[in-house]
This record gives sequence, C-alpha cells and structure tokens, in this order.
Amino acid sequence: MVQANHSWDGETDLLVIGAGAAGMTAALVAALEGLQVILCEKSDMVGGTTATSAGTVWIPGSRQGRLTGKPDTPEGARTYLAAMLGEHATDQRLDMYLKAGPIVLDYLEQKTSVRFAAPPVHPDYKDLPGAAIAGRALGAVPFDGRELGDDFARIRPPRREFMVLGGMMVGKADIPPLLAPFRDWSSFRHAAGLLTRYALDRVNYRRGTRLIMGNALVARLFDSIRRANVTLRFETGLSELISDRGAIVGAVLSSPNGQLAIRAHKGVVLATGGIGWSRELRERLFPHAARRYSLAPSSNTGDGILAGERIGAGLERGLDSPALWMPSSVMRQTDGRLSVFPHILLDRAKPGLLAVNRSGRRFVNEANSYHDFVAAMLASNAAATPAFLICDRTFIRDFGIGLVHPGTRSLTSYLQAGYLLEGQTIEELAQQIGTDADQLASTVKRYNRYAEAGIDEEFGRGTSELNRFNGDPDNKPNPCLRRIGPGPYYAVAVWPSDLASSAGLRTDARARVMSHDDRIIPGLYAVGNDSSSIFRGMYPGPGTMIGPAVVFAWCAAIDSAGTFTEYLK
Repeated sequence: MVQANHSWDGETDLLVIGAGAAGMTAALVAALEGLQVILCEKSDMVGGTTATSAGTVWIPGSRQGRLTGKPDTPEGARTYLAAMLGEHATDQRLDMYLKAGPIVLDYLEQKTSVRFAAPPVHPDYKDLPGAAIAGRALGAVPFDGRELGDDFARIRPPRREFMVLGGMMVGKADIPPLLAPFRDWSSFRHAAGLLTRYALDRVNYRRGTRLIMGNALVARLFDSIRRANVTLRFETGLSELISDRGAIVGAVLSSPNGQLAIRAHKGVVLATGGIGWSRELRERLFPHAARRYSLAPSSNTGDGILAGERIGAGLERGLDSPALWMPSSVMRQTDGRLSVFPHILLDRAKPGLLAVNRSGRRFVNEANSYHDFVAAMLASNAAATPAFLICDRTFIRDFGIGLVHPGTRSLTSYLQAGYLLEGQTIEELAQQIGTDADQLASTVKRYNRYAEAGIDEEFGRGTSELNRFNGDPDNKPNPCLRRIGPGPYYAVAVWPSDLASSAGLRTDARARVMSHDDRIIPGLYAVGNDSSSIFRGMYPGPGTMIGPAVVFAWCAAIDSAGTFTEYLK
C-alpha cells in the first residue's frame, strides 16, 4: 500500500484496471454517466478470459430472454438458486443481481453497441426446482470486426484450437454444414458463405472478421468504449493501490514509460481477471491437482486480489470451490506450442464415450457441466490425475475427441505426440493408460449394457435437459448412450484446469470492496473474477461468470457516478 503523500502523474474521475468484459463495462458505463475514465490494460489486447469463452451471460427475467417464447422470471431463478445454494441464497448481492440484471441488458442495448439474444434452447446446468431450459443464457450477437479498422488487431483472438483453417471462428451451428456441406442446399449455402467470407478476410487480416461468442461481446464493448472516448492505456498494469486515511484515492501503475501514479477522484475499479496464473494464490487456494493448467491469459496474475489484500481487503473463503473448473487435454505441437483444449460440450455428452479414473472406473455423468465433471474428478481422482475419456474409432469419425476433429482419417500425429492412446483391445488400452485391465473391461461391459437399455443405472446420463441438449438427438433411445463397439480403442487424458476463479475479494451489492473486518473500503470496487462469486463456486448455468461480471461492473460505475438511485429505487 502506498500513502497519498507524493506527486501525481495524472488524474481522472474513475480508474479502471483490466479490459476484460467487466473492466470495459465499468469504464463504458461510467463514461456514459458523465465521468472522465482511464481504462488500463496490462497486455496489448482487450478481452481477457471473455474473449476466449462462449461469451454467454446468465441473466434471468430479461426482455431479451422472453423473446424465446419460454417465460422466465427472477422469482423462478430465485427458486433455482435457493435449491442450489441453500442458506447462502440470502446473500444481498443475489437480490441485486436478479433485480439489476434485466435493467443492465436494456441499458446497454439502448446506449451502446452491445446486443444480446437468447437461443431457443440453452439449459441451466443443475437439474433442480426452478431450472430453465431457455431464456436465462444469452449470447452476444455476432459482430463484424472490420468495423474496428486497425483496432481489430486489439481484440484477443479465440484459442487457436477453436478456430479452423488458421483463423476462422466456428460456432456450434456452423459445424454440421461444414462437415457435410452437400447434405442439402441450406448446408451448402451456409458453408459456402462462411468459407467465402473467410477467404476475403484473409486478404487484409490475419484472421477472420466474423466475430461470434466471446469475441463478439468483447468487440462490441470495445467498439462502444471507443465511441464513448474512454482513455485506454495498453501495457499498463497495477502495481499498488494508493490510500489516504483509509480511502483508496488512486493507484501506481507499471507502464512502458515507467511507474505512473494516477489519482482517481471517484474511485478505482479492480477488474484484473482474478487468480489466473498467480502462483501464490493458486498454491494458497487451489487443490494440488488443479494448479497445473489455467485457461486464463498469461497476463492474468492475481494483481487485483493481491493489491487488495495489501490494503486490508478481505478474501472470501469457505466457498464450495475456489474456481470454476474445466477438463482439458494437453498436446505439445510440432512448433513447441502447448495446446490446452477445454472439453466443453463437443465430445463428453455424445453417445459412445465414457470417462474413467486411474482405477478404471467411471466416476461421473460425463454429460454434466464441465465444472461438475472436474469437481467429481477431483473428489474421485485427486491424488492420481488425469482421468481418461475412452471411445472407439467410430466415435472419432462421428464426433471427434478433443483436438481430433470429426472425420479425421489419419490419427498418426496424435498418436505420435502421445495425445491419443490406442489399444486394439480394451486390455491393451488399459495397459496404455496404466489401469487394471479387468476393471476397465468390466466398466466398458457395464456401460454397454446401459447403452443397449438406454438407461444409465449409475449416473443417470441422458436424463437431464442439459445432457440431452448436448447429446446426439438422432441416437435412440438415449441421446447420450451408445455401445462402445469393436476396436481399436482410444483414450485421451484430461486434467483439471480453471476456467475462472470463484474466490476473490469480498464485495457488497454495489461491488464495493469490503475489508477483512466487514467495513466498506471507500473508493475501491472489484468486479469480474477479482470479486468473490455470488454463486460461491457453484455453476448454475452457462454465463454465470460473465453475467455477474457485467452486472456488477454496471453497479460499480453508477455508484461511482452517484446515479445509483436513478436506476434502482
């Protein structure tokens, strides 16, 4: 902590540190509310973790959600969250979130380039009272990156593993037409349109400019803050917060021009991306088996949380989980780059795949959310990670597995890299993954029996809306179960990785940071992953990190601008 007894290198009304979805929202809204804003980003690109995500926001009871024709209300969401959170469902931040969420969506739509739309089906992740199959999860409307001009290069690209042909973004709805373009006229037209657009893009750009998912949300926010004349400083990260008689009045920043002290008359917003790759925080908060891999950008190193702790901010403990988890497979590419592939939905829920731990036993409903998959993995297998996804050759042909795309004919490179493990028999595969052959054979035999009956007697796979949504609707009677057929057989190792952190600084319903002894620290806000999760490390549905990030960033901005009561009476 630095005391405010030195000269300043600059000043502003609101200083926002971190240009992910949360930081850009806070900066944008504060500027729209009349404040002078400086937004600082440690890297040379905007977007943070959001840019490489699906970009979904989980906000119940919105006007946009009602357009799906499936009614939803904040009260229904409250029932759902009460069933999930129990006594913790009384958190005042939850009340604020459910009340403010729809207001924030309309505010952004009316005043900025940000647009959301709800798909007709996108189920909640828990099969609990009050769960919805649509209307709560909204995605950003696609954006044309060409509108950003030269600043298009400032948008953090998606993970390479999720782009095709070296730089084309592909969504879930794009995959079937691209795999079978001659199936019908609609598929051909869709595939031809994507490929033609991409070919033209590559004449002038390093990647495709058709932005979807998280890239679309980031680009829309970036486009809006450019229009709002927010001062954006790249390669400028947080070193220390500056305090004056217990209030935060500015920050010391590390920039290409050296250390800068910026005074902030209305406050400082921490939006640096949470725990990320901070070795100190990972060792302190994460289970040992989950410390190795993160899906956060390398520039996310816990700066906001650590700086907050140094001035007396409280770190929330006792959560269900310190992070939101993702099973990820890992492969060293020929150029030396390490690919970490998040197994979100393209393979785990499909029929004909099962997951086993080191003992050769199933330990989870493979079609459940990625977070729940890893939570079960850590409980079952924490001392002996990784776990293994197992399938036959037909499965890879139909659905792919991890980095291996559907229809891949030659598996040689994946086998040589050790990414795929192969056995002509189940017993051979068991030897490859280091498990008991008799136990693995028994597991596969039992799974095949469930597949024939269409009923998973152990884990209920295929019984929830989420399972069926991500399965194969053409597979009967259960979209998530199919026999594992004759060999050869394949396995891919999956490791626990963190998608985002749940542990963070304690905040109130206006995103104001709280001290370790429950006092509001004047002038300091924390949003996004820098603040503790309102869902306490549980994962209600798609977008339950970005949704609160956007909503509480809005709350922080209007609170600092003094206009809170104008919107929330």
